[in-house]
Amino acid sequence: MRLASYNIRKAFGLDWRRDPHRIVDVIGELDADIVVLQEADKRLGQRPGVLPLDRLQKEHGLVLARHSLNSQSHGWHGNAILYRVGHFPTPGTERIALPAREPRGAIAAYFKMTGFAVVGAHLALTSGIRKQQFKALCAHVGNSGIPTIIAGDFNHWGRKLPVHGHEVITPGFSFHASRRVAALDRFILCGEISAISSSVHTSLKARRASDHLPVLLDFEISRGHPTC
Repeated sequence: MRLASYNIRKAFGLDWRRDPHRIVDVIGELDADIVVLQEADKRLGQRPGVLPLDRLQKEHGLVLARHSLNSQSHGWHGNAILYRVGHFPTPGTERIALPAREPRGAIAAYFKMTGFAVVGAHLALTSGIRKQQFKALCAHVGNSGIPTIIAGDFNHWGRKLPVHGHEVITPGFSFHASRRVAALDRFILCGEISAISSSVHTSLKARRASDHLPVLLDFEISRGHPTC
C-alpha cells in the first residue's frame, strides 16, 4: 500500500494564488491509497475545506474520512485523511486532543478490514510543546494495540525525532519546496508495519503548489515486527 503526507498550505502556492485544482493535480500524481493532509481547511469562521471533493472522488477515487465538527470542514484543526474508496470500506475515525498553546490536534482513521490505522498530525512550532505532543501521540497509539502509521508535518528541524521504540521514516528534505533544507514531513511506524520504500515527490507542479513537497511511504502489514 502507499501512504502520502502533504501540507497543502490551504492551497496557496508559491505564487500566492489559492489554486485547489493544482493541489488535486499533485495528489493525482502521487497514486496513493491514503493521503494525509495538513492545512486542508481555512483558519477562520466555520473553517471550510479548500479542496474540490467531487473532483478528488471522480478522477482519483479518493474520499474524506469524516472527522469534521461541521459540514464545511475537511477535517479537524486542518488535518484531513483521504482514502481510496474502492480499496477500503468506510474507516472508523477519531479526533485526538494534543497538549498545545495554539489550536492543534491529530486525527486517526482505522482501516479495520486490513488491520491497521493511520494518524495524521501537524505539530507545534515550539520544541517543548512538540515533545509533549510526540509523547501523547505515541502513548495513544501504543494503547490502541493496532499497527499504526503516524504521518504529518512534525515541524521538527533536527535529524532525530524525540521518540523512542518506534521506527521513524524520513523520506528526505520536503521543505521549502523552492529550496529543500529540512525534513519536516515524516512517518512513524508502530506495530506490525514494514516500510518498503519512501521518497519526496518533486514534480514541477508540486514545487509550485505549496511550500511543502509531498512525502510517500510504500508499506506492508508485517508479522514479527516489534509492537509499541
